[in-house]
Amino acid sequence: MLEQELYELVKKIQLQQCESNYIELKAAAEGCPKITDTLSAFSNQPGGGKILFGVDERQNYTVCGVYDAADLQKKIMEQSLQMEPEVRPLCTVTLIDGKTVVCAEIQEIDHFSKPCFYKGKGRLKGSYIRVADGDRLMTEYEVYSYEAFKQKLQDELRDVPRAKKKHLITTDFAKYILELKSKKPNFANLSDEILCDLQGFTNEGTPTLAGIMLFSLYPQTFFPQLCITAVSVPGTEMSVTGAVGERFIDSKKIEGTIPQMIVDTMNFIRKNMKEATIIDPVTGKRTDRTEYPIVAIRELVINSLVHRDYSVHTESTPITIRMYSDRMEIENPGGLYGRMTIDRLGQVSADTRNPFIANALEIIGETENRYSGIPTVIHAMKEYGLPAPVFVDDRGVFRVTLYNKISNTLVPEDDETKEILAFCTQPKSRAELEILFSDRMTIAYVMTKYIHPLVESGMLRLTIPEKPKSKKQKYVTAKFS
Repeated sequence: MLEQELYELVKKIQLQQCESNYIELKAAAEGCPKITDTLSAFSNQPGGGKILFGVDERQNYTVCGVYDAADLQKKIMEQSLQMEPEVRPLCTVTLIDGKTVVCAEIQEIDHFSKPCFYKGKGRLKGSYIRVADGDRLMTEYEVYSYEAFKQKLQDELRDVPRAKKKHLITTDFAKYILELKSKKPNFANLSDEILCDLQGFTNEGTPTLAGIMLFSLYPQTFFPQLCITAVSVPGTEMSVTGAVGERFIDSKKIEGTIPQMIVDTMNFIRKNMKEATIIDPVTGKRTDRTEYPIVAIRELVINSLVHRDYSVHTESTPITIRMYSDRMEIENPGGLYGRMTIDRLGQVSADTRNPFIANALEIIGETENRYSGIPTVIHAMKEYGLPAPVFVDDRGVFRVTLYNKISNTLVPEDDETKEILAFCTQPKSRAELEILFSDRMTIAYVMTKYIHPLVESGMLRLTIPEKPKSKKQKYVTAKFS
């Protein structure tokens, strides 16, 4: 970081009056504070982060200056060497208002080296992650998820001791074997027993989780919560009741094998979706249009079953589908796997958490297994004229939200709207928007007249959609989100 960039960053923080996911402030006027938690959190976070020393958050974000820039940098390095793997911060020093400010830039470490943790506490008690403007201790599952990827642990292949091979010999299994041999001639002469082991359905004769979830008559005998809970509610929140006080329009626990759950889930969603009849004014042809594109929903349902976490850490947590009046949410245990991040979804090939289940569904014909699911969802929503899907990866949970309409709220088509959309190609806060319009109108008027309508129309996105009133909220133009 250049000294001028550091100066501008400090002034921006003073204007915004807050820290962020990527900025941590330390006064450091009387000595070097402990920073091992933040070193861990920033090293584990996509994009890393910056620790600014010499700005006092408790004193209205004034520049207080550091006690001794040279000694401070030495102490920063000493703490960095206490991390595993060792952290190598890049320090920048500059004068602001006659006082010394030091910035330590922390780079994100390679995914195969995560989690970065403080050696003095060990991996489980010394691994942190950044949440909003604070450092939070990683859960046992979050630490495990990194280890599972590094060690290529395949939870879908874990044995199911209570199960016997006879539990797999079903009609669905027989159909699968025929289809497998038809599509892969090299397997034609192999016995069913060998194929079971090769395909990951058994381990030396003992059924695996993959085999049970794909072919047994009732997988929930062994894993009661590896199912889908689906609800349809009358309003926009779970607490809203309908005209006669009903909490749910429909509610169902969907069980069975993975292929069965795909079918039953799609039936539930179709049953609870609205449909509109559209008459072509030229041809008079009638077309029935569902509330959401079926192809998008099916891809998301399959993705939730294929890519959910099947480890012991999450086997008590079902996939959840919530249908509201304005949106649908599909949520599965297990955040994004491996090196995938939200901003890369649909753009690069993903690491596959459960390759044996994915391969089996390809043979069955449920999925192409070509990493085309997310692009298909995005394209289908666009073709329907609906807002782009919102993806959230939140501490071991992955959630997709589909909105069923673009708000009827009138969006002004004027120079201010165009200016806002151009300004927000990078996420902007309320404070930054206030500066943009400081010479023309109040921020309250801007929010009411422009920002809220643009958000409702789908033209602007919230960076924290699950907390629309968050003080850390920022706004970004939809095509750049």
